[in-house]
Amino acid sequence: MRKSHPVRRAVLAGAATVSGIVLLLSLKPASDPGSAQAAGQAPPAAAGQAPQGGVNGAVTGDAAQTQYGAVQVRLTMNNGKITQAEAVQAPKGGRSDQITASSVPRLNQAVVAAQSAEIDAVSGATYTSAGYKKSLQSALDKAKASGGAQQGAGGAQTLTGDVAQTQYGPVQVRVTVTGGKITKAEAVQAPKGGRSDQVTASSVPRLNQAAVAAGSADVDAVSGATYTSAGYKKSLQSALDKAKAPSGGAQQGSGGGKATTQTLTGGAVQTQYGPVQVRVTVTGGKITKAEAVQAPKGGRSDQVTSSSVPRLNQAAVAAGNAHIDAVSGATYTSAGYKESLQSALDQAGG
Repeated sequence: MRKSHPVRRAVLAGAATVSGIVLLLSLKPASDPGSAQAAGQAPPAAAGQAPQGGVNGAVTGDAAQTQYGAVQVRLTMNNGKITQAEAVQAPKGGRSDQITASSVPRLNQAVVAAQSAEIDAVSGATYTSAGYKKSLQSALDKAKASGGAQQGAGGAQTLTGDVAQTQYGPVQVRVTVTGGKITKAEAVQAPKGGRSDQVTASSVPRLNQAAVAAGSADVDAVSGATYTSAGYKKSLQSALDKAKAPSGGAQQGSGGGKATTQTLTGGAVQTQYGPVQVRVTVTGGKITKAEAVQAPKGGRSDQVTSSSVPRLNQAAVAAGNAHIDAVSGATYTSAGYKESLQSALDQAGG
């Protein structure tokens, strides 16, 4: 057997060593968490992430109706980060009490951990989880709108209107407003089932187009879809109310010290005698007007509403917040009024 020459072995070994070093230096890690930042690029944001725009304060989502009752979520945010989540409404009564007590705290924790609406449903609480996530998403939409989602004069805001109940089912509208103009409108809820499927499929696209064309809620009802059209317009108006300076600049005055006027519609609160929903006008951080856009009606409720609502409106303006006394003889209406008023003020950061 021939033996390799010692010099030849040394040359081959040296060449292999040099090749290995060159190869190692040319390789890059498959995943480098810091590489994007080092290159001056921010990592992509996760879908549904909490808005990062210095949002501070409480934001209340729209009430989401489920098979077992309404679910409504309120978020507390600090500099764009969710620091607390809570359900201000959740199914109750009978078996629902146990499910709510078990599932809601877990959903609250999941939101703070995820910082988005991308959370898992709690096993055994499918309907509550779905309603929670839907209300949560609407709260995040409101936070995005109120927390500086508007970048420069042409910034875009996504605003979700309140749910409008109709004879054939709920209607809820979401709009995108760019540079003060409606650039997109869509119905996130609309009547369905039976004949409603055909009516919705025919009318909603036309209403969406009309909203963009009109730039307001002053759109014509679609023939044959009277109830859907009315609900659409009502929800659309509430979405536009949530936009800051919705009427081409709510800045009052032409010089320094301008006071900003906002019209804000609270979430509809279900009471034993019917829904209550409050709209407020806030100028310079103060409530200058309050009104109930929904209140219990029919039978005895008409008298209670006509007596109590004007007093509640006056009390809201006088107090400047939702810490007002209930009107004697109108306990349920007063409680619903105060809750809806608070959700409206949450949108203004108050």
